[in-house]
Amino acid sequence: MVLILLFLLTLPLVNPWVRGDGVGYYAYARALVIDHNLRFEQDWKHANPSFRDSRVDTQGRIRPDQYTSTGYLDNHFAIGPALLWIPFLEAMHLAVLSANHLGASVPANGYAWPYLDTMALVTALAGFAALFISFRLARKYVPERWAFAATLGIWFASSLPVYMYFNPSWSHAQSAFVVALFFWYWDRTYGTRSLSEWLLLGLISGLMVDMYYPNAIFLFVLLVDFAAWIIPLLSTKEVPTVRSRPTTVAGYTLFVGALVLVFSPTLLTRRIIYGRVWATGYEGAGVWHFKHPLLAKVLFSSDHGLFSWTPILLFACLGLLFLVHTNRRIGAVALISFGAFYYLIASYVDWDGISSYGNRFFVSLTPIFILGLAALLAALEKALRSRKIAVASATAGLAFLIFWNFGLIFQWGMHLIPERGPVSWSELTSNQFRAVPVDISGSIARYFTSRHTLMQDIEKKDLNQLNEDSQKPKDHQ
Repeated sequence: MVLILLFLLTLPLVNPWVRGDGVGYYAYARALVIDHNLRFEQDWKHANPSFRDSRVDTQGRIRPDQYTSTGYLDNHFAIGPALLWIPFLEAMHLAVLSANHLGASVPANGYAWPYLDTMALVTALAGFAALFISFRLARKYVPERWAFAATLGIWFASSLPVYMYFNPSWSHAQSAFVVALFFWYWDRTYGTRSLSEWLLLGLISGLMVDMYYPNAIFLFVLLVDFAAWIIPLLSTKEVPTVRSRPTTVAGYTLFVGALVLVFSPTLLTRRIIYGRVWATGYEGAGVWHFKHPLLAKVLFSSDHGLFSWTPILLFACLGLLFLVHTNRRIGAVALISFGAFYYLIASYVDWDGISSYGNRFFVSLTPIFILGLAALLAALEKALRSRKIAVASATAGLAFLIFWNFGLIFQWGMHLIPERGPVSWSELTSNQFRAVPVDISGSIARYFTSRHTLMQDIEKKDLNQLNEDSQKPKDHQ
């Protein structure tokens, strides 16, 4: 109940705007609900200037180089978030049409406030669902008080709030939700999975990959299930057949079929837009540095390093070692999942997320971070041998990390530090203690009283930075 109450109290923070990458994500939902096609020309023209200016000429026409060989706009963003938004946007669209029939005058075009409010609210709900599901998973393995504390810590001291509240048209909060649902359901049904549960796990898995392609790496946990089934058979020198475990064989078949079925919207959109079902549209998708991953930079760089920007995640990752000690199966799965995802991102050409608060790619790992942080806090209590001291220490530490994160979010959002590229640590630290305390109250007031004007000012600052960045060569190496 406390988590639900906190979520309700934070709802006024929800910022219903479509910006940047969110233009591409939201375009799928709007075009399908309103226009019943995959034509995104209106979305590109209605986009924020930093997105639109590189795609639309001065006459308001889409540049020819924005079209693919099939004649569709190059929308390489995943359709997954739209799959969550569409049912709610369909209901809102019917409500708008009904209201207009009764005399209202709300534009039924997908850009009016009812549509954007609906999209933003669904994203916030998805982010909260990720937290709540992760909390329920964590309390299975550690005392509930530490699962609750870890949930609060990751909620407010990681990158999640930026994409849960302030940039809701991006995919990260939704991705965290489906990943949390996947791990929770996989754990809940482990070892006793019925055919219907295999089917549901496949449906969840397909949506998880629809949402964010790198999430496919988490499917390795099904290899754990497979190994648990096949190794005993091999150890008895029996050849595994359908008769060996008919339910398991049928279960894997149902799982794969359900996964492919739910993943088919992605394959279909790739086929329509790019002419090939396996095309991603991402320029960087063909450039990977698997032999020379930037392991240190991803964690500690001033250019959106995971630990340097969101230090609570360092403690969460350390906690995964304690989680292995608490429960070898869930601990090993969580640790290997983080390691595999970390290696993948470190090998990616745009490992920093370009325009990113912290390293936004890792928001998908929200349930793993909550598990790790909860395990660390539980281990702290054991080490101190005093619940009161442990609670006091954890409260103080989490409060500091949360306030630090809020200050850094403010700096990033208001462009006191660059939205893209490396930051100056001395400037950032100075701002935390000087500029943030002075400026934050006025900006908060504007956020609730004249948000549209504030967003326009932020967009102008972003355009200025883009113009400055265009004069600088990009070098991640």
